Formats: sequence, structure tokens, C-alpha cells
Amino acid sequence: MSFLKFIIKNPFRRKNSAILSIVGICIGIIVIVALGGITNGLVSTFEDTIHAGGADFSISGKETGDSAYGTNTIDANWTDKIANVSGVEEAYPIYVILTSVGDDYMNTLIGIDPNGTQLADISMTEGRLFKDNASEVILGKIYADDNNLSVGDSLKIDGEDFDIVGIYETGDSNMAGAVFTSIKKVAEINDDEDSISNIYVKVNKGEDAQTVADRIDSMYGDNITTISSVMEMEQMGSMLNMLRASSWGISLLAIVVGGLGIINTMLMSVFERTREIGVLKAVGWSNRKILTMIVGESLVITIVSAIIGSVIGVVLCLVLAPMMGLSPVFTPDIFVQAFIIAIIVGIIGGLYPASKAVKLPPTEALRYE
Repeated sequence: MSFLKFIIKNPFRRKNSAILSIVGICIGIIVIVALGGITNGLVSTFEDTIHAGGADFSISGKETGDSAYGTNTIDANWTDKIANVSGVEEAYPIYVILTSVGDDYMNTLIGIDPNGTQLADISMTEGRLFKDNASEVILGKIYADDNNLSVGDSLKIDGEDFDIVGIYETGDSNMAGAVFTSIKKVAEINDDEDSISNIYVKVNKGEDAQTVADRIDSMYGDNITTISSVMEMEQMGSMLNMLRASSWGISLLAIVVGGLGIINTMLMSVFERTREIGVLKAVGWSNRKILTMIVGESLVITIVSAIIGSVIGVVLCLVLAPMMGLSPVFTPDIFVQAFIIAIIVGIIGGLYPASKAVKLPPTEALRYE
């Protein structure tokens, strides 16, 4: 029998001890894999939440001005510049003006490309979106209720009749009572097709919004200003970091507990095989070969534990996570981490018993009963 086969088969000569060791380490590996899958799923969910719906941040003029937001309008060509910045997925301009709307002498009229309304964080509750460059509007539910207006009615804006084609809701109180239409119509009403008020920016999934905002600031900060919900980003970032830290914390705990378990098992194995080790030394086995054998046996147990634990962890996660409303995501990193931990536990757990084995004098070991 080759030395390698001897190492692979030897741990299972004492089935009860091997099974107990495998069960102990398996529990740690199951936790690592399951928690890793759930953590990745939560990270993915958080990223979807962060990058879904409204814009991640907006761009406005640098100085105080006469726009509806109290800042200078900016040139419309800034939209293309921002869209080409690394990390930016979408950039849509908006044009906000105060003009006569219905019975109001002054009300907020917001112009945006119909494709960019998702970045305005509004959801349609009735009707449809307005068409580009058409005399159509959608109203905030609050505005529609206050003015007793509904889909199909007409609304006079700056002396022109607009068809009300939809009603929307939004969590932004500033927009709940506003009126949306095509940005081209707003430019036409304001007689200024070269200016915009703001740019809504959505970053690529996986990108940090604050990093992209800082990148834009470093490139164009002399001319424009990024406005972002820094607090929300920091809170989300902290939550994600806590999830990742908890995963590593469990991994560290698994190393400690698994390491102690395998040390105990291998020590018992060394004590039970004292005569065997004495014979091996007597027939010429070197201390290095005996040390390799003990550490190798320890690694066999932990690697088998990693394989079994990974399979059980995935199965349990796939069965139980949906019951808790979670969607686990398994990546190669999770399994690489699990096997690295298993190998570390195997080496740590085998070294101390191995050092005890190599220190046994052959003559004394042979007399051991």
C-alpha cells in the first residue's frame, strides 16, 4: 500500500472517532456555506434595493440661481458628459419650472424623458405615461385629488391645453403635488431648449454610488454639484459590512471549535496508536514521515467534512431560505473559503498531536499497553 493510500484509509480505521470529528467540523462548514449563501443573497437584495426605482443621486448647477430648485440651470450637453463617466448606468435630464398650471398661478411643472421617469421614483396608479413631445401630463395623486382631476380630463398649462393621461404616486413629498410632462414641452414653454435643471443619475449594479458621485465631483466639480443621500448610502454600506463581518466571525469560530475538536480526536488517535507509532519508528520511519502521516490524516478528515458540509449547507439553505423569504446566492468564493478553513483546521488540528507522536521514544512506545 502506498503512503498516500495509507494516510487516506487510516483515519477511518476508528470509525466512531472519525464520524464524530467529521460531524463536529461539518457543523462549522454548514454554517459557513449557509451563512455565506444567505449573506450574498441579502447583499444582492440590498444592491437591488439601492439601485432600483429612483436615481442614486442627482446633478445640479454649482451656484445659487433662479431655477425651481434654487440653483443655476446647466447646459443640456452635461447629460452626455455624465452618462460617459465610469460607473454610470443611466443619466436623464429634468427641467423644473414654475408656471401657471390649471387654477394655480404658479405650480411646479417637471419635464423629463418618458424613459427616465423610473429614476424620478414615481409609480403609475392610473392611466399611462405621457408620450415624448406630446401635450400630455401625469399628475401626482395629491394634486389630482386636491383639484378633483382624473385621467381623461384636460389641464391648462401656460395657456395651452394638456391631456391628463395618468396619475402617479411617489414617496418624495416634493413631487407628490407636481405635474410631469415631456422635457421637450417644458423647454418649449420656457423658450429655452439648451438648459436643464438637474440630471438624475443611476449607477451600475455593484458600484458604490458615493464613489461614482465623488468621481464626477473630481472631474467636473468646478461646474456642477452632485446631490446624494449620503446618510442612506452609509447606512446601507454599514449593514452590508456587518453582514460580511458576521460571515467572517462565524468562520473564525468554526476554525477555533473545529481546530479544538480535531486536536482532541488526533491526540486520542496518537495515544491509541502509541505502539503502532513505536513499531513504525523501529522499522525506520523518520519523524518527518510520521508528522506528515498524522497531519495528512487530520487533513483527510477535515476535507471530507468540507465536502459533506458544503453539500448539506447548500441543500439546507435552498430548502429553508425560501421559507424565510430569502434568496440565497452561492458563489465560488463561499466554497473556496470553506475549504481553506477546512485545510487550516486540518493543519492546526494535526500539528500538535503530530509533534507529540514524533517525540515518543521508540523503545518506550513499544512497551506501551
